[in-house]
Amino acid sequence: MFEVEIPEWVAWLAQDKDGCWWGYSVEPHQHSTGWYENEVGDYIRLGLGDPNPGWQNSLRRNPG
Repeated sequence: MFEVEIPEWVAWLAQDKDGCWWGYSVEPHQHSTGWYENEVGDYIRLGLGDPNPGWQNSLRRNPG
């Protein structure tokens, strides 16, 4: 696991299949191996964790 400072504007967190964590300002869309921005919001790469075979269940609202 890693620690990262998440910007205040990040409302959603999600991890791709390869383990990469992303932050999004609006709820992202799912594609075949991860998540992508909603075309109206911002996003930021937060870090790389272990590959996640259950990545489809990783989308969460930012509790911060």
